[in-house]
Amino acid sequence: MRMVAAAATIAACVLVSLAVEPRDSAPTAEFSNIVGASTPSRIVGVDKQAVRTKPGAGAVVGNDSCRWANDNECDDPDIGTGACTQGTDYSDCRAMRAGDDDSCQWARDGECDEPNFGTGACTQATDRTDCGAIAWMRNQNDSCATSFNGVCEEQARGRGSCAPRTDRSDCHSRERPMTITDHFFGRDDRVRVNAQQAPWRFMGRFTNADGEMCTATLVARNVLATAAHCIHTDHGVTGGGEFAPAAGGPNARAVAYLVNQRYNYRQFTTTDEIDGLDWALVRIDQPLGDRLGFAGVRNLTGQGLAPARAADLYQAGYSWDTGNEAMSGNVACHIVQVNPDGTFAHECDTTRGDSGSGFLVRNGTGFDLIGVDSNFRSNPNGPFIYIAVSASQFQSLLADFAVGRSGTDFGRGGNRPPKG
Repeated sequence: MRMVAAAATIAACVLVSLAVEPRDSAPTAEFSNIVGASTPSRIVGVDKQAVRTKPGAGAVVGNDSCRWANDNECDDPDIGTGACTQGTDYSDCRAMRAGDDDSCQWARDGECDEPNFGTGACTQATDRTDCGAIAWMRNQNDSCATSFNGVCEEQARGRGSCAPRTDRSDCHSRERPMTITDHFFGRDDRVRVNAQQAPWRFMGRFTNADGEMCTATLVARNVLATAAHCIHTDHGVTGGGEFAPAAGGPNARAVAYLVNQRYNYRQFTTTDEIDGLDWALVRIDQPLGDRLGFAGVRNLTGQGLAPARAADLYQAGYSWDTGNEAMSGNVACHIVQVNPDGTFAHECDTTRGDSGSGFLVRNGTGFDLIGVDSNFRSNPNGPFIYIAVSASQFQSLLADFAVGRSGTDFGRGGNRPPKG
C-alpha cells in the first residue's frame, strides 16, 4: 500500500536546542543519526474503508459525543490521546478497556491496521494478532519539549517535567518493530534541533489555504522548496498558503508556485508512476532569506550513486508525533538508492508532517538542498521504502522562478513557462 505522510493536529511543545555547528557545552538532547503532508493523516487502502461493528458488543458505558469520536483512535484522557472529555469517545476506546481482540474485519491478515502505526482501517485494540508488537506504542509520542535527551521525564515515571505518554523514546525505548508502517527502520534516531542555527533556520511550516500542513525550506531569499502534494488537493491547487519560519519572526504569504505540468494529484496518491514530479517551488511575499539565510540547491544524485550514498544528510520537519510547534530532525542519515525517475530512497526517520521537508548537505561553510521528502512505499516482508524527490528535477528552474519569469499566481490555473 502507498502512503503519503500528512501533517497531524497534535498538541505541540517548546523546542529543545541541538545544533550541527560546534558547541561549548554538551547537548541537551541525543545527537545521532526514514512521508510527508497535505492529504489526510491516515490513508487507508480502498478495500479497507468500511469497518464492521462487532456484534453483541454489550451495553454502552459512556457515549460518542466528542467531536473526535468514531475516528478509530481512543481519545479519552485516561488511556487515550486526551483530546476528548472522559467517557465521550466510547466506541474508539471500548476494545482498549475490555482488552485487545481481533474483532476488526481486517484482523489476522498479516498487516497491522491500527491508526498511526498501521493502516488505520481498524479501531485501536481490534487487530490484536497483527498489531501485538506495536501495541505498547499506542497513544504515546515524543511531543515533550525535552524528548530525545536520554532521560525519562514523564510524570510518575521520571523527573515529572513531561506530561504522561509524551516522552516515549526516553521512558521506553528507541527500538521500533520492523512491521511498523511509519518510519524508523527498527530504531527511532531523531533528535531535537535548534531553529536559530543553520541549516534549521532555513526551514519552517507551510500551511496551505485548506489548513493542511507540510514542511518547506528557503532556497532563495523569497522561494521555498516543498512537495507538490503540499499545495494540491483532489480539487487542484489550493488557494495559496503561509510560511511560518521555525526560527520565529514574521510569517510570509505564498503568492506563486511552480510545479511540473504533468503532475496529477490523484495519480500521485494512487500510483508510483509520477513520484519524481512531487516537487514544488513557492514564491513568498517577503524576502525572509535576507534575514534567515537560505540553502543552495545541488544535483547530488546526478553525481552518481557512490557520492550520493556517502553524503551525510540533514533533515528536519514537523513530525506528527513530536509536537506541532517544534521540529524534530535527522543528522547524518543517508541515501540508499538513486532511482531513474528523479527520486531517491533514504533511511532518514521521516513521517507524516515531514512531507516537503528538505534534505541538505554541507557545502563548506553552508548547506545545499539536494531533495524534498515525498512519500513511502510498501515493501512486502521488509521495511517501508522512503522516497524523496531529487533537486535535479527543479534546480535549473529556480533562478527564473525567483525573479518572476516563470510560475503561476495562486488562484490562477496552469504554469506560466519561462520567458525566452
